[in-house]
Amino acid sequence: MNLPRKILHNTLIQVIGKIASTGLNLFAFALITRELGRGGFGEYTTVITFLSFFAIIADLGLTLVTVQMINSQPDKEDSLLANLFGLRLVSALIFIGLAPSIVFLFDYSDGVKIGVLIAAASFIFTALNQIMIGLFQSRLKMDRVAWAETLSRFILIIGVIISIKQNWGLNGMLVATSAASLVSFLLHFFFARRFARIRPRFDWPEWRRIIHLSWPLAVTIAFNLIYLRADTLILSFLKSPETVGLYGAAYKIIDVLSSLPFMFAGIVLPLLTAAWVKQDRERFNKILQKSFDIMAIASIPIVIGTQFLAKEIIILIAGPEFADAGLILQVLIIAVGAIFLGNVLAHAIIAIEAQKKVIGLYIFTGISSLLAYFLLIPHFSYFGAAAVTVYSESIITLLISFFIYRQIKFKLNFSSLKKALIASLIMGAGLWIRPDNLRSSSLGLLISLLTAGLIYFFCLYIFKTFKQSDIDLITNKT
Repeated sequence: MNLPRKILHNTLIQVIGKIASTGLNLFAFALITRELGRGGFGEYTTVITFLSFFAIIADLGLTLVTVQMINSQPDKEDSLLANLFGLRLVSALIFIGLAPSIVFLFDYSDGVKIGVLIAAASFIFTALNQIMIGLFQSRLKMDRVAWAETLSRFILIIGVIISIKQNWGLNGMLVATSAASLVSFLLHFFFARRFARIRPRFDWPEWRRIIHLSWPLAVTIAFNLIYLRADTLILSFLKSPETVGLYGAAYKIIDVLSSLPFMFAGIVLPLLTAAWVKQDRERFNKILQKSFDIMAIASIPIVIGTQFLAKEIIILIAGPEFADAGLILQVLIIAVGAIFLGNVLAHAIIAIEAQKKVIGLYIFTGISSLLAYFLLIPHFSYFGAAAVTVYSESIITLLISFFIYRQIKFKLNFSSLKKALIASLIMGAGLWIRPDNLRSSSLGLLISLLTAGLIYFFCLYIFKTFKQSDIDLITNKT
């Protein structure tokens, strides 16, 4: 199989795998919310969010650096992977291992404290997976990741069902989550052995070289963490588990949707890096522009459509008890648009190795968002948290786009974005005038989604938004 066909195959497998694993993940989420209710799910959300802080710090920027280093030094792949794996193992054990001790310093319930201890293993396994995913990305073998994610989601669902049958409550759900992560790790490890010998190496000079490259990413990720997760954590300090449960239900949908641009950026990053290394600025600019266009076309209808369907989506996924989370989702979904657009631009910065130069942007966004969280959450609860999340994602996207313009004189073309916005507004008008009998059932929601999609893509076709050459560029056919 030639390179363009391998890239296209790799892309399709990722999309299919992500759809499958996302569907299974949402099914597990639906089971968990219905079993635990608002308060129990609020504690579940607190446990996961608390551990996420330590897991993201433990990343040290290694997830993104892995692909970059393997592509730039293919002759040293085995040594690089061994040291990346060893460094990741140590950082995960140190940082994630601290969480079960530190959680006892906070005024959480015993359920949350024990839950952090149970779920810590899940985050360690997930952290180790990222190095192997970097290997699969560089080899264009993401079908292995798709299989591992899909099979592990089946394990999660089985574990959740057993927990419900045995009435194990919150602890049972967290055990099921950790079991799924263990299966995912074992599958990733098994698949990776076909391409490289995965074993930890503790070569300090090599670790220093890796850290020298990754530390700017580690700093930006740490401040990124502040505005991505601080909302739920601060909410858990100041408000009830029921409040956290409502916010967590809406945010779960944001988490699911946010994984899509990261998947797409993982496909595009090697193409951007290769074009930049070859000093092919014309190709680099084209790939970046078309990637931005694709993200705009994908995200804008999601933002507009959710304004009309939020409550129905929440009820379908989380259950009627979480219906009030629909209003939260209407606000939070705006952040998804910024995440889609900003993610591709952030990966372009990695491709041109300008990570150190944007640290200040993330520090400003992180600190200003943290101050806003403490100011707004006490007065406006989850609406304050949602508003600051929208601010943080929007401002970092604007700052990064301005930085790219200043750094490489790349100016975004917003033609496709405007067409997507007009098409989305027409689609939104269709949702607004839909009959009442399509507003109160799962079947009605499905019909509404299908009809909205047809209206949107018909408008894109009429506006001649896409050309075959655009698709060929992203799949590396030109």
